Amino acid sequence: MRKGCRATRIQYGALPYRVDVDGSVEVLLVTSRGTKRWIIPKGWPIKGLKAAKAAAREAFEEAGVQGRVTRRALGRYLYEKRLEDRRATVPCDVQVFPLAVRRQLKNWPEANQRTAQWFSAAKAAALVTDDGLSPLILQLEQQKRAPRRKSKGARRE
Repeated sequence: MRKGCRATRIQYGALPYRVDVDGSVEVLLVTSRGTKRWIIPKGWPIKGLKAAKAAAREAFEEAGVQGRVTRRALGRYLYEKRLEDRRATVPCDVQVFPLAVRRQLKNWPEANQRTAQWFSAAKAAALVTDDGLSPLILQLEQQKRAPRRKSKGARRE
């Protein structure tokens, strides 16, 4: 390793979403603990859990949601994680796993440290500041948006 080159660390993130009755996709974002930026739930690998399950655990701890997580990552993005001392940062490669939310709890482990809020996919993509995360949110919207049904006109006989 070259001097000054920092090793990139892996994190697993959940992209919690729901599809409304009109077919629109909403995404749940949480605030970061330090800077209160809008982010997705994410964290370090958890011993004994596969990547997708670790992402789902983070979604429960940080946003209070449970649901069905995909086993395959939607994609990945890079960001600089500010460490506890708030001076140093470490580059992180976040693998993002969509999570179809089935249940949202009123109380969860980090409820007193974070705000969780639903946004349209477009609004969520505009609010996040980590490069590479916005395109993943919009990609999820394209994949999950319910197709609009064509209206059937009156039949002619």
